[in-house]
Amino acid sequence: MMRAGEQRYEVEEDAAPLDMLLALFEARGWPCETSADEICGEIQGSWAKYQLRGIWRPEDRVLQILCLPDVRIGSEKMGAAYELVALANEQMWLGHFDIWSNGGVLLYRNGTLLGSEGLISLDQAQSLVEIAVEECDRFYPAFQFVLWGDKAPRDALKAAMVDAAGEA
Repeated sequence: MMRAGEQRYEVEEDAAPLDMLLALFEARGWPCETSADEICGEIQGSWAKYQLRGIWRPEDRVLQILCLPDVRIGSEKMGAAYELVALANEQMWLGHFDIWSNGGVLLYRNGTLLGSEGLISLDQAQSLVEIAVEECDRFYPAFQFVLWGDKAPRDALKAAMVDAAGEA
């Protein structure tokens, strides 16, 4: 969802996924880097800065959005983190959380299959980015409670959802 003070930029037509994401990043003033098949930038969420990546696979016409909240999970907390990931994923409609086996990095991931032309609209691009950031924001406190507050995953999720519901 849009935050106060943000502006929607209108684009006349659909575009290649990475071109559209680049236009969105530039319009919002978010720093980013691009390559032939990827865009990577940094977005400020409610709790932290997130690294957001868009990866385009033209052969499959799939745009994958990754959002990394810079949370690394030590081996002593891995079991609780996996339990929390499973509990959080049960509550999500789009995308899912995962833990990369290389380095124990928490991430949100969403793959979107685009049509035969492989184009995306500005509304789609904005929605994919906003959903990624919103889901990271929604569950960030629960991961904090488990990893640094030593709460049990179910208790952490319950506490995080109550706190989020109480925000004005």
